[in-house]
Amino acid sequence: MMSLILFDFDGVLADTLGDLLQFGQEACNELGIIHTATQEDINALEVMSFATYGKQMGVPHFLADEFVRRCLTKFSAKKSPPKIFKDMDRVLQKLSTKHSIGIITGNSAAVVKSFLAAHGVAEFVRVIYGVNEPGTKVEKILRAQNQLAAESKSVWMIGDSGSDIRAAKEASVQSIAVSWGHQSAEVLTRAEPDYLVHSPEELLKVIDRRLEWK
Repeated sequence: MMSLILFDFDGVLADTLGDLLQFGQEACNELGIIHTATQEDINALEVMSFATYGKQMGVPHFLADEFVRRCLTKFSAKKSPPKIFKDMDRVLQKLSTKHSIGIITGNSAAVVKSFLAAHGVAEFVRVIYGVNEPGTKVEKILRAQNQLAAESKSVWMIGDSGSDIRAAKEASVQSIAVSWGHQSAEVLTRAEPDYLVHSPEELLKVIDRRLEWK
């Protein structure tokens, strides 16, 4: 049976942890915020977004929008796209043969499109809902479901943060947490995903055991 498979972008497909720490640090420095960005800042986020990331690092409310704007601008201006996690291009290709694929991200759609084109996987993705699209992650999951999923289809949300998993639960879709992303396996386990996977091969097997890993 065909499914709708929705991926988060940063930390699931794109290896952007280094960029996220660097750009967050640069934005703080430019705004006069005294803070050293670490992965613990990201691991502590209840909701994964640039706005909550800034708040975690001490950005005051009146500078929150400017912090987000600066981070997004830095991602867009980066000359080379981030690396794709090993074997995730194969996962997208294999899943696209039988399923519909979408991306829901707190990053900009333009950054995602450049990344997909650079890694030769743009043809496998049907829709992208970026940060500039209105609505919460839950609302975007439901919008994608209405747009692409017939009632007979199952829907999966694949993420690397506790908030991805909670959004999937609220939208009543199946959730898969990946351990190679921005938040730790401990944080992901507390969110109670339907599955926690540790490799792209395992991810493929969970979604579709009919597809062979070769």
